[in-house]
Amino acid sequence: MNEDVEPQSGYTSPPPGAPVKTLRFRLPDLPEVRQFAEEEARGVGMPEEAIGDFVIAVNEVATNAVTHGADDGRMRTWVISGDLIVEVHDEGAWKPGPMPGAVGGMGLWVARLLSSDLTLRVGSGGSTVIMRFPGKG
Repeated sequence: MNEDVEPQSGYTSPPPGAPVKTLRFRLPDLPEVRQFAEEEARGVGMPEEAIGDFVIAVNEVATNAVTHGADDGRMRTWVISGDLIVEVHDEGAWKPGPMPGAVGGMGLWVARLLSSDLTLRVGSGGSTVIMRFPGKG
């Protein structure tokens, strides 16, 4: 996981001209977030057996955005080289992860395990998590 303020990965923003889909959401909209994520995964030909894990990762990060960040969040998706990129942003202030022995607060850790790469950007403008998932199997 890359936690740099200025991440080095080449997909931290959509390439010029790439189609980008956006969904704004609040806590009650999380079922819509999961549906949106599933539709995006199917749209890029993600293998059926990978879609469940993908939706879990997206849901964990989106849930963090609206429960620990701000009241609303924004999710954007785009495709690079057949991989699906998901960006979740909120305007909240960054809070460090769970303490040893914590029962909850593992969403970012779960998302990192389920994605092929995860970049975290934090600062005065809020928090942004960018995840990469393989598209076609």
